[in-house]
Amino acid sequence: MFRRSTLKSFTWAFEGIVYVLRTQRNMKIHFTVAVVVMLGSLFFELSRAELIALLLTVSFVLVMEMINTAIEAAIDTFGTAFDPMAKIAKDVAAGAVLIAALNAIAVAYLIFFDRLEEPSRALVTNVRQSPMHLSVIALVIVLLLVIIAKAVTHRGTPFSGGMPSGHSAIAFAGWTAITFISASMNHGMLISLLAFMMAVLVAQSRVESGVHSLAEVFAGAVLGIIVTTIFFQLWG
Repeated sequence: MFRRSTLKSFTWAFEGIVYVLRTQRNMKIHFTVAVVVMLGSLFFELSRAELIALLLTVSFVLVMEMINTAIEAAIDTFGTAFDPMAKIAKDVAAGAVLIAALNAIAVAYLIFFDRLEEPSRALVTNVRQSPMHLSVIALVIVLLLVIIAKAVTHRGTPFSGGMPSGHSAIAFAGWTAITFISASMNHGMLISLLAFMMAVLVAQSRVESGVHSLAEVFAGAVLGIIVTTIFFQLWG
């Protein structure tokens, strides 16, 4: 019962994300910028602290946009008649999003400005020395692509069906990343095989539970493998 309740909570939470992405133009812009920034970070030798700051900043902007949408929706339930206090609430929420966006610009400036001034420090080879960074970015991009696909197709939710399967995409993206990272190790084949078995079990559980069809699970696996492979082939 606890597991089912927890799963429903996550499902409703991701339904909120998909709803905002489907209906709010600004959220689509924020998502696009987030993808571009995460991809762009692959060309720079970011420290762990800088990567954390980047992830927190991106999340902060997306969260504030969602809060703004939630406040507007809550106010609109009380009617469409003009109310000065309702206008103040909406304006304050919009101002919070603006502050978050300005903060994101400031963080981007502090992280990337010096590197953009010195192109030699932005060589692709810097990323090749950071497989963990590459893996994190690949998984984030796969997750964003899954959410975008479900928002566009209007099929299911991130945890209740839809095309493609998010669990399958992340599981097989993880397997692909582990395969590339462990390729030079003594027991790399065994490590890759174990990761593959775990990914298959994740995909199988989604089909057996009736949450996803075989085609949706297969599409998620293909998405995760292709995106992660492209990342490691280009930068790994």
